[in-house]
Amino acid sequence: MVFLAPAKINLSLRILGKRADGFHEIETVMAPLSLADTLDIELGEGSGVEFTCSDTSLPLDGTNLVCRAVDAFSRHTGRQFHARIHLEKKIPHGAGLGGGSSDAASTLKALNTILGSGLSVADLESLAGTLGSDVPFFIRSCPAICRGRGEIVEPITSFSEANVLLVKPPFPIPTPWAYQAYQKSNKSAETFRQFHGSIELMNDLEAPVFSKYLVLPVLKRWLLDQVGVLSAMMSGSGSTIFAIVNKDAVDLEARLLSEFGSPFLLHRCQLMGSSPMGLQ
Repeated sequence: MVFLAPAKINLSLRILGKRADGFHEIETVMAPLSLADTLDIELGEGSGVEFTCSDTSLPLDGTNLVCRAVDAFSRHTGRQFHARIHLEKKIPHGAGLGGGSSDAASTLKALNTILGSGLSVADLESLAGTLGSDVPFFIRSCPAICRGRGEIVEPITSFSEANVLLVKPPFPIPTPWAYQAYQKSNKSAETFRQFHGSIELMNDLEAPVFSKYLVLPVLKRWLLDQVGVLSAMMSGSGSTIFAIVNKDAVDLEARLLSEFGSPFLLHRCQLMGSSPMGLQ
């Protein structure tokens, strides 16, 4: 059985303070994208995980979120099984697109479906929260406001879909570093306001990340000056800058590569109003 694990972007990310558990209290608006990894899952008798991945830079042991999700599901349900999983990566890592979190959430949902365990959405979200802050969002994979450290998910019922260009520079940005840099930073975000429908686009992590990775603010300002670009912002902790575009952005990729060079990964996709994840 093959399952999709969609990427996401943060349309808004506000950091409200530091929590007693060491995490940051946040309020973020996230939405899924049509860009997705695929998980090919086969279950049999026995125990353990046989995990392979098309991206050779990712760990294949118990530290990988897919393997951790299998272990968490087995312990939570008391079910013993052997899982053979192949992950075909399309979502770049260290990009602020939630690829690892989505892979973990899709693994939980897949196991629940294949084994007929009957866990509810609330059960799956609670279990997902033990794996990472973004993982609960991907259980429903629909536009949502996420609060707490990200585990409190409130779906948005009215949402405008759109075309998006993802621009991933040739470097990742570790999420823990970005939050540490925010704690030390005294720089505020840019003052001009952008909107997608009624959602104000803003990201508290942009200022500290932009102060070190100087190409990112240049890229964002360049995108905003281009024909067909409605708005542009960094997703999550970066390093991806996304642009919401209209039909006039026909040659935007060519213009960008001419300006910045070929090391940038570009992907045109859809900002989804409902979950793009499904069973193939």
